[in-house]
Amino acid sequence: MSEREPGGTTHFGYQEVPTGEKARRVGAVFTSVARNYDVMNDLMSMGVHRVWKRFAIDLADVRPGETVLDLAGGTGDLARAFAARVGEDGRVLLGDINAAMLVEGRRRLEDDGVVSGIDYLQANAECLPLAPGSVDCITMAFGLRNVTDKDAALASMYRCLKPGGRLLVLEFSKPVNPAFSRAYDTYSFSVLPLLGRFVARDEAAYRYLAESIRRHPDQDTLKGMMEGAGFARVQVYNLTGGVVALHRGYRL
Repeated sequence: MSEREPGGTTHFGYQEVPTGEKARRVGAVFTSVARNYDVMNDLMSMGVHRVWKRFAIDLADVRPGETVLDLAGGTGDLARAFAARVGEDGRVLLGDINAAMLVEGRRRLEDDGVVSGIDYLQANAECLPLAPGSVDCITMAFGLRNVTDKDAALASMYRCLKPGGRLLVLEFSKPVNPAFSRAYDTYSFSVLPLLGRFVARDEAAYRYLAESIRRHPDQDTLKGMMEGAGFARVQVYNLTGGVVALHRGYRL
């Protein structure tokens, strides 16, 4: 069943908001933090987010000539790596629902000399404007928890994949050790908002981040949601004790 009910409410962090309101609020959060996004990621994770993303890039097993869609692509770190792997005959789409994040991602990639091999797509993951069976691989790093209707997004991604294509979702999840989980909660709700206040100048955005992580489905639930959307051979990889999990599934 889809988690969206027409005319109903959904969660924005710990708040219940009208369903149609969530996308606007999430958009405002990421417009606010776009400039400081990478700096905050390094501070919040002490640089470990780069290791998590490298694991996802390697597990995606992107090959020359393939078409790759990186959703919620942010400032382009995954897209940069995929562009080098698909080569001149391949195609990488850096997709994001937020215009400010796309502008920032494009600016950073062009500043680094990555001016070819990447196209930019502003799109909602729930209704991707791509032809059925047109993509070899889809990745979504730290974006699914912000989607209003995750079931619709998974179905949309499944539709766009070629038979045998794969989806990789890298997202914050549920720590497997209870003691570690308690320490992680303390860090999330005490330290993250302070970092947001002093570095990104937006404490509320990073309080939302902590809340959105807690509201996101745990590893087994997300695995079931992917299977419900049609994905086969869904595998779950816990990283850093389950703080982050990578889910990989295939279109039949």
